[in-house]
Amino acid sequence: MTEGATILVTGGTGQLAGALDRAATGLRVRRVGRPDFDFDRPETIDATFHAAAPALVVNAAAYTAVDAAETDAEAAMRANHAGPARLAALCAGAGVPLIHISTDYVFDGTKGAPYVETDTTAPQGVYGATKLAGEREVLASGARAVVLRTSWVYGASGKNFVLTMLNARAKTDRLRVVADQIGCPTATPDLAAAILGVAARIEAGWREEYAGVFHAAGSGATSWHGLASAVFEEAARHGVTPPTVEPIATADWPTPAQRPADSRLDCGKLARVFGVTLPPWRDSLKAVIDRFYR
Repeated sequence: MTEGATILVTGGTGQLAGALDRAATGLRVRRVGRPDFDFDRPETIDATFHAAAPALVVNAAAYTAVDAAETDAEAAMRANHAGPARLAALCAGAGVPLIHISTDYVFDGTKGAPYVETDTTAPQGVYGATKLAGEREVLASGARAVVLRTSWVYGASGKNFVLTMLNARAKTDRLRVVADQIGCPTATPDLAAAILGVAARIEAGWREEYAGVFHAAGSGATSWHGLASAVFEEAARHGVTPPTVEPIATADWPTPAQRPADSRLDCGKLARVFGVTLPPWRDSLKAVIDRFYR
């Protein structure tokens, strides 16, 4: 982005917004979140947008409590559908590009191969359904919008599976982790770099092929059990004694919301159109664990 131009990043206290702020060296990033920017209060969306006068908006705000969404559908809809719709309308009116973050949970996980952007969506729960509704509103808004679907996001701070595993190890030496759900772990520094790579292409000149849905996830795939095991392999380098990580089936760990069994994402379109590829998840996990223990 041009020096002095503002990138407005919503979800300001979240792990992705923090990673974007750290990665955007020399750029002006304005992170906004509750209470000043709140999808539950539409007037704050307008006020924040106009005050920032951004050159680009990255919407990283969302209702991400997958299980809680099953009984709090209205809140999930406000945050994942109505709020982004309003933000996209503002971007359309001002001619400001929008990068909107979405999720692999728009798929049901039954394809048996990595999903491409044109595959049929079939969310299995409220969270995925509201995120899909948000995607559609953003794309229908008339804004110059890029929707980035990502998956299994984690970093050295915030709330995520990797840190949950490390914190659980402090309490027990035996963990039970689901082994029959497969996805693409995505480190926040890698996703932030990908967003900035997309932003750089947009700034060089908008092209019609930039509009639409793209998949942006770490390269390679694993199960939750595989990810947990890798976490403790890396943590062992920092003196952590690995616990026993027992593989279990989804049926052995019932949750209110159904998760996709295989939500691997094919990110080839992102590479072809924007020249952006995220690194192998295993390499990035090492860097995140090192940062956590730094």
